[in-house]
Amino acid sequence: MDIYQKLGINPIINAAGTLTRLGGTIMLPEVRRAMEEAAESLVPIEQLQAAASRTIAEVCGSEAGYVVSGAAAGLTMATAACMVGLDITKMDLLPFPRDIPDEVIICRSHRNSYDHAYRAAGAKLIEIGVSDRLAGAGVRDTELWEIEAAITDRTAAIAYTAMPNSLPSLQQIKQTVLKYSIPVIVDGAAQLPPPSNLRRFIDVGADLVCFSGGKALRGPQATGIIAGRRDLIASIALQHLDMDVTDPLWNPPSDLIPKEKLKGIPRHGIGRGFKVSKEQIVGALAALESYTEKQCQKDQKQWQDIVHRVEQGLNTSNHIRLSVQSSNNRYAIPILQIQIDEKSVGKSALEIAAELNRGNPPVYLGEKHIFEGILLVNPINLNEEAADEIVRRLKDIFQVFK
Repeated sequence: MDIYQKLGINPIINAAGTLTRLGGTIMLPEVRRAMEEAAESLVPIEQLQAAASRTIAEVCGSEAGYVVSGAAAGLTMATAACMVGLDITKMDLLPFPRDIPDEVIICRSHRNSYDHAYRAAGAKLIEIGVSDRLAGAGVRDTELWEIEAAITDRTAAIAYTAMPNSLPSLQQIKQTVLKYSIPVIVDGAAQLPPPSNLRRFIDVGADLVCFSGGKALRGPQATGIIAGRRDLIASIALQHLDMDVTDPLWNPPSDLIPKEKLKGIPRHGIGRGFKVSKEQIVGALAALESYTEKQCQKDQKQWQDIVHRVEQGLNTSNHIRLSVQSSNNRYAIPILQIQIDEKSVGKSALEIAAELNRGNPPVYLGEKHIFEGILLVNPINLNEEAADEIVRRLKDIFQVFK
């Protein structure tokens, strides 16, 4: 019996993408094998994280790296590191900082629901700029002088949400704040593919960049990868690891944690509840090492084939208009856009999506433009059988109206 059916849950067809609420992603076979092997032995976690740091540094071109429990947890830990550094007294104050830099500057056009992660560390978001460009009211966005004007002795970091249309550019922001020695945290959670982005943000000046381990990397869903400065990664480790240790017996790897620079051993930090298992760390590293140009080319071919299969299966319907979203990113996941003629169908895209959700098996399509009458097919979690089922279910719905 399928493990989920045994629990009374019907597995779904997920054409909505790597959404956490729908289980994330289907892990690569090599990731599952690595996790199974890791489960057979025990190792000190600081040693495993130090090994992870070396691997992440090599892949991302950073000084160091760390595996956390998702990109959002990574943003919280990155913020905490920028606020307190290696000061264990200050670590103990979070998330209620006192007399330390606790402000994170963020452009208004970079705000999103996930920026709660910065505030979770105890930071205050200082929103700047006016996003006329995105609002359609003009051509301007946040400008560099506004960032510089917001910097005070309370500024702990600059938050940068990496998107194809993000302005100002990361490089411009880094050059602007360089003289103030203020770190820049990049939220790159969903900025894979292309694989070149693993190094790009570090190359242009990010002090810390967070990636999701459970999206395009197809690692464990509850993992994230942070790459960046060695001193900030050390602060993350100190606020994340189990610190119930005896001082003379605690000898962490020096390339992860410089014990000689500490006043003592910190208490459990703000990240203690964000722990990752040895299996998850190993799985995240296996996914990272597998994320090569060759693998991305293979993925791209498979995704295009799946999207074409659904498109060909549906192109006889008079009630929809089909198109594939284009992108300048040659490794971008192709998304099939299904524009519903809601008037002729007599049902809205929302009602159709609800009907698909209730079916057996439940089918979930992308909802980003659902109130515009558009449903989306993301192929990252689909195979040919799932693609054919999506076609069949949609044709059954539209058949009534022929």
